[in-house]
Amino acid sequence: MVSSAATTVADYLKSLPKERSAVVSAVRSVIRKHLPKGYVESMNWGMICYEIPLKRYPETYNGQPLALAALAAQKDYYALYLMCIYQDAALLKKLKESFRKAGKKLDMGKSCIRFKSLDGLPLDVIGEFIARVPPDDFIARYEAVKGIRKKG
Repeated sequence: MVSSAATTVADYLKSLPKERSAVVSAVRSVIRKHLPKGYVESMNWGMICYEIPLKRYPETYNGQPLALAALAAQKDYYALYLMCIYQDAALLKKLKESFRKAGKKLDMGKSCIRFKSLDGLPLDVIGEFIARVPPDDFIARYEAVKGIRKKG
């Protein structure tokens, strides 16, 4: 995995070769267009992340913000991490169906969709899945997975 030392998204994009920056920027644009209110874009883990700020939800297992998604240019491919898919078997099934219907091959690990060009990624599908998970739902899923009970 290639990790960037950039501290801002602008610096990250500037650090990439022009062609790779264009691909990352196009996916970033789709994510930002569909991102529910309550998430913020930041640099974390050496990539562009879309997270719930710690001031909103500080009780994470690792002290890091809950990340809905992340985007990076790796050495031989691009990576889009959809943590919301990793938590939800029904969403994963729908994602696989959506890629199939779009005629795209899904190259995916637990949460990482790998693609070599924009042609390999159905951007409308990505926008749809980003929009599906508002912060309150993401927090509820996180708490269910971690076995956290609400106080009060």
